[in-house]
Amino acid sequence: MTSSPKLGLIAGNGKFPFLVLDAARAQGYEVVVAAIKEETLPEIDHGGAIVHWLSLGELSKLIETFQRAGVTRAVMAGQVKHKQIFSSIKPDWRLAKLLLSLGTRNTDSLLGAVAKVLADEGIKLENSTALLEPLLAKTGVLTQRAPSEEENENIVYGRGVAQQLAQYDIGQTVVIAEAACVAVEAMEGTDATIERAGQLMRSLAGEASTLSRALTVVKIAKPKQDMRFDVPVIGINTIAVMKLAGANCLAIDAGKCLLLDGDSVIHAADAVDLAIRAD
Repeated sequence: MTSSPKLGLIAGNGKFPFLVLDAARAQGYEVVVAAIKEETLPEIDHGGAIVHWLSLGELSKLIETFQRAGVTRAVMAGQVKHKQIFSSIKPDWRLAKLLLSLGTRNTDSLLGAVAKVLADEGIKLENSTALLEPLLAKTGVLTQRAPSEEENENIVYGRGVAQQLAQYDIGQTVVIAEAACVAVEAMEGTDATIERAGQLMRSLAGEASTLSRALTVVKIAKPKQDMRFDVPVIGINTIAVMKLAGANCLAIDAGKCLLLDGDSVIHAADAVDLAIRAD
């Protein structure tokens, strides 16, 4: 009897790890989950996989866990908050050595270095979206409403700004109002960036301003996006946050942005007359 192929899953926060877990099991994989105590939802214990809990800084334990289980291929899914990486982390000797070796401590350099250490130990890190191709955004206007002329101008301007930021791995999201940059993402994450933009617009309420209050959110992949980690994602919650902030248009990258809730994201956007365009 042939045993099932094994896949390691390094699970961060949110729904992303559950989607990978379900897809992998549906395709016949035996999944071994390395769940991060500071990030992963506890429901992962009930996903039908072998789950090992470890702290964010325990790189040696991660390697040993996969090696004992016979895992040679792994996927990293789910965000690890940037501020967790640089404040809450208590690195073991292996991760401490890795951190000291980094020229810059951004997401790409850190996770890229982790991927190399895993590879050196016989564990290949694969694209996080490999099992979820149907959930990647298709090219074109995804919603019933297309962006307005003003929103399209915001998208063009926002993409230019976002691409400049993304090449430095600062963040993937910018929020634009009438071709003016209202907020840029750093370590706080996409939702917090959108919320901050909304708060800024509300603080201007009642004041004379030439700036339109209508916000456009642009979320892009990095110029050389490594699909193994930190892939742009949006979900129903993104739509809810945008609506509360007064943002009515979202621009994303086709083929590189994951719709966590599938078509439900589009339905949620249609329900509040929000436009989504993927290029």
